Amino acid sequence: MFGGPALEELKRGDLSGVSQLEELTLQANNLRRYESGALADVWPLGRVTLSLHGPFLTNEALASDVIGDVSYPETPIILKDLHLNHSIQPFKEMVRRRVRKITFCNISLTDNAMVDFLETVDGEPITSLFMDGITLIGEGRWEKARWSDHKNIDEFFVQNVVVLNVYQFTSFLPLGFLLKYPRKVSVINSQMFVMPCATSYLLLNLQYLDLSDNLLTELTLTETLCNGKGTLKDLRVLNVSGNALKSLSTVSRLVTKLSKLTHLDVSRNGFSSMPGVCSWPSTLRYLNISRAKLSTISACLPTTLEVLDLSNNDLKAFMLILPFLRELHLSGNKLLRLPPGWMFPNLQTLTIQSNTLSMFSLPDLQSYRRLQDLRAGQNKFICSCDFVYFLQSAIKGGEDAHLSDGKDAYICDSPLYLQGEPAWRVRLSVVVCRRVLFVSVSCVVALIIAVLVCVLLWRLHAFWYLRMTWAWLKAKRSSRLRRRREQLITYDAFVSYSERDASWVENFLVPELEEPRENDEDPRNGPTPRPLTLCLHKRDFLPGHWIVDNIMNAIECSRRTVFVLSENFVQSDWCRYELDFSHFQLFDGKAGSDAAILILLEPLSKDDIPKRFCKLRKLMNSTTYLEWPREEERSAEFWKKVRNALRNEEEEQKED
Repeated sequence: MFGGPALEELKRGDLSGVSQLEELTLQANNLRRYESGALADVWPLGRVTLSLHGPFLTNEALASDVIGDVSYPETPIILKDLHLNHSIQPFKEMVRRRVRKITFCNISLTDNAMVDFLETVDGEPITSLFMDGITLIGEGRWEKARWSDHKNIDEFFVQNVVVLNVYQFTSFLPLGFLLKYPRKVSVINSQMFVMPCATSYLLLNLQYLDLSDNLLTELTLTETLCNGKGTLKDLRVLNVSGNALKSLSTVSRLVTKLSKLTHLDVSRNGFSSMPGVCSWPSTLRYLNISRAKLSTISACLPTTLEVLDLSNNDLKAFMLILPFLRELHLSGNKLLRLPPGWMFPNLQTLTIQSNTLSMFSLPDLQSYRRLQDLRAGQNKFICSCDFVYFLQSAIKGGEDAHLSDGKDAYICDSPLYLQGEPAWRVRLSVVVCRRVLFVSVSCVVALIIAVLVCVLLWRLHAFWYLRMTWAWLKAKRSSRLRRRREQLITYDAFVSYSERDASWVENFLVPELEEPRENDEDPRNGPTPRPLTLCLHKRDFLPGHWIVDNIMNAIECSRRTVFVLSENFVQSDWCRYELDFSHFQLFDGKAGSDAAILILLEPLSKDDIPKRFCKLRKLMNSTTYLEWPREEERSAEFWKKVRNALRNEEEEQKED
């Protein structure tokens, strides 16, 4: 681009070395001197834009030289900022060079100038005539040029037209000489509310008609299409988007007779509902109903469609079998999931961006047998483990579908700590992704550990210790329990011994203590004392009760506990438990009393006692123990000491 207000002269050589431009833009509004051929060396040219308003056009020779130097048959010419109300002689050079595509932008045109132009291009090979931003000054009386030949014009494009004297502007009916040739006609954003049926009949070769962004309604469209009576028989493409249409059934009825219609664009209209049944031409392949207000679809849609655009509506679901559909555009709706793929056996492209999709998976895409292009970004994705894994696999080059809208378009909406994070960056832990498996394995491991701990505690008899501790604590804190214990005493002593020493207990201890004997003391001291009552586990434990309960009850109901110590005793776990609980009783607020009586059947040093019998070690340090004599003559003295030890507490209680 060059030129501007400062450009007043252009000579040959000023652009030497410049060639093969895709686009040349020249602002020559103040150009006063031009040397012929100054722009001729700039070739080839892809496109030329000339801004020519101002004094430039008053010099016809100057204008003809500039336009002639940039005019080539295959180079489109764009002429901007023109006010044609006089001779168009400068453009004859362009026509002489057989330019095929001419565009006028931002121009004002009088009736005389239009007639002169049509006469100038008479018989010339101009194929495309574009006018964007045109102001028509006059009454549209161009019929003076009806003798001219414009059979080469194939496309006529008009956009942003302003008619100054719209109420005086004449009909296009006299312009049949101009309208009967074009195959493509576009009248866009020109406030056109109707094209009379008579004018439609003049468009004999029309195949493409674009009337978008105008003021058409069902009534005026009916007039334009002659109420569907078979006009525009060769029409293949019809675009009436951006108008004031509201009835889809009326539109379908009007286009039914267009037997060659393949493309129909009715987007950006006010359709709020879709009828249950519609009639369409059997040739219709492309249908665009985007940017409407549809909330549901129905069998109104033709099954012959290959391309369907329903973007930017209010659809919440799409359930319709379209066997020939190749492209489906559903972006900007409220869909919660992908439409079932089996309904579209030939679908190759699916766009479903900016909906309310939460996720989709590989099976969903596998239902589309021929899907090649998927665009599903800008949705409210739940970044679950399955979705993240699938999406990351697809981005890395999965063969099942190509996510053509880019990996950054797939953003997590939940869970909250991942909100806003691109799904391809998410890394989820095994705990999150395999929660059921993790919980199951954790439960199994916890159960195994619990079982092992329970077995270990059982083997160590920890439960017995806990229960014993609990019982001791209750006894320690409750004086009532202590008084109850005194009332429940039924034995003088509980005998704790190893089963291997049972013969000594049964043959010596029990007969000596439980059978009546003569009082060894002086008769003056009183009557013969009563026999002692012993508690033996083999004889006095209640059958059916837990052995620990029996031990605890036996000790609780006995004034003393007699421990028959031997190698067999220290090897017995049950003897240790009896010793432990008795030790609790010993310190249950009764320090100084001899709750435990130790009888050694055989010599037993402290070193011979295992460490696990720590309480026995303490008792042997703090309690006087009796040794079973090996000599028979000393046995009487031994039994006397035992009986005295067992009767001391009873005597003390009597004194009290």
